[in-house]
This record gives sequence, structure tokens and C-alpha cells, in this order.
Amino acid sequence: MIVTLTLNPSLDRTVDVESLERGAVNRTSDPVLEPGGKGVNVTRALIANGVPSLAVLAVGGPEGAELSRLLERDGVLSRFVPVSGRTRSNLTVCEPDGTVTKLNEPGNPLTASDVNAIATAMRTSTRDGDWLVVSGSTPPRFTTAQVQSLLAEATATGAQLVIDSSGEMLAMALEAAPRIVKPNRHELAELVGRPLGSMAEVREAAEQVRARGAEHVLVSLGAEGAVLVGPAGMLVGESRVTHPRSTVGAGDCFLAGFLSRFTHDEADVEAALLEALTWGAAATRLPGSAVPGPADLDPSIVQLVWQPDLDRPLVAS
Repeated sequence: MIVTLTLNPSLDRTVDVESLERGAVNRTSDPVLEPGGKGVNVTRALIANGVPSLAVLAVGGPEGAELSRLLERDGVLSRFVPVSGRTRSNLTVCEPDGTVTKLNEPGNPLTASDVNAIATAMRTSTRDGDWLVVSGSTPPRFTTAQVQSLLAEATATGAQLVIDSSGEMLAMALEAAPRIVKPNRHELAELVGRPLGSMAEVREAAEQVRARGAEHVLVSLGAEGAVLVGPAGMLVGESRVTHPRSTVGAGDCFLAGFLSRFTHDEADVEAALLEALTWGAAATRLPGSAVPGPADLDPSIVQLVWQPDLDRPLVAS
């Protein structure tokens, strides 16, 4: 089983506009309401493609109730942990040229009782040998002690740990020796404390992260593709999406695609990276934070790059 943990999920609203004009009245399409949160999206993508997964997530208030209803409607296996406060609500504004503007709320702080309830749900939902994906942002005022306690609980489950987070959570998670970490370029740069302007610098940073405890470092680079650095060395892949609609959740689908292959055959990292790129590319061609199903996947638009130009400057983003 692949279990995902989302501390700070969201109720996502996506609207389309002809153009977004700051300081003006903007007319939108009818909103599309979808479940949100990185771990939630990973589970949604896995289940949409027939891979068993369970989402453990904190929910609170009317938004949390609506989020729970949407996941149940979509047949997403979930364990809801009631917490104080309310689930945050995010707004995504999409323009015809593919420009996406996101307005994300910070969420509400968790009490000590909330954190204990989440840890209990995680511990009792995960068995030795499962994969546990700790994904997404932490709520406001989530303390170092809470991060340490949660990671200790995760390690104690005996599950194989996957981390897709940033900042303090990502840095501290390296001490738990995760099997996989999935930063994007900016998160990786923050982790190693320097900008990353080329593929060679991304590889060097990934090796530094491996030296700190991670086994595999899976780096999503957006339109530049992706890099996997692990015990077998470095792999580079790319995808071709000519008309992207929304990048919201694409990184989560990318990770889900990787796990769908890697958890069954760890030796075939090439196939896992290609699957990750296929799922991520498919997500960018869908509206809002929709996740791709089998009919949306097009392996013909992704490929491995066997002789990448490591010194070519990466496009600033």
C-alpha cells in the first residue's frame, strides 16, 4: 500500500478568465471545485490509474466537510482526521495562454491534540513494508519539535519513507533516511543553500542531499524535465507539452507516476522516471488540479536524455 499524509490539505477552486487584470473587475467561468493538497493529489492520481493508495489527511470546518465529500464522491480511499480550525481554501485563476495564478491560504495552526490524532491515524494506517509519502506544506506555527515527533512516528511504522515537502520539514526529514525525496529545483536550491543554474549543479546538489541521508533524489524541473540521482547514478528525462492548461498538481502526479512503477520494480529506474514524466505531462494538459487517468497518458511525448548537456543554463523560472 502507498499511504499519503497531508497535514495542510485544501479545497481548491479553479476559474478561467479571458485575461487577468489587476485592480479591475474580472469575470470568471463557473468554478471547478476539487480536493487539494499534495498527498491528496498523489493518492487521487494513483487510484485513478488503478494503484492502491490511502490518503490520511486533516480536515476541519465546512471546507473540510466539503473536501471529505468530494473525496468520497470520487472513490478516493481516505482516512479523515478531524482537527480544530478549518481546512484552507485555495483559488487558481487560469488564462487562455496557459498562465496560472494561484492564491493559496496558509491554513490554520494545529493544536497538540490535533498533531497527536494525525500521528495516531498515520501509525495505525501504515504497516511495515508499506510506502509512506509525507507531502506538502506544514500548517502555520508548526514547530521543530512537532516536525521531529511526526518524523519519528513515521519512521517507527517501518514504512519506506518518501518526502515531498520544503523548508524545515524537508531538511529534517533527511535524518530519517528517506528512500525518496522529491524537491523541485527551487526547493533543492533552498536545501543546499545556493542557486542551481545548470543540470550539473542540480546533480551536485542532489548528491549532497544523498550524502545527508536520502537514497534517491527525484528533482522535477518543470518544462526542463526531471533528474533522478540515486545509487545507480544520474538519469535525465524530458517531456513535450505544446499547450499546457494548468500546472497545479502536476508535480504530485509526477511523483505518483514514479511510485506506481518504482514500488513494484526498484531495479527499473528508467521505466519509473518515464512513467513519472508521462503522468506529470498529462496533468499539465488537464484543467485545474484534475489528475490524469489511463486515457490521458501519452508515453510518446516523454524520453530519457542519454547525453544531456550538463552545463547548459537552465531557464529561469
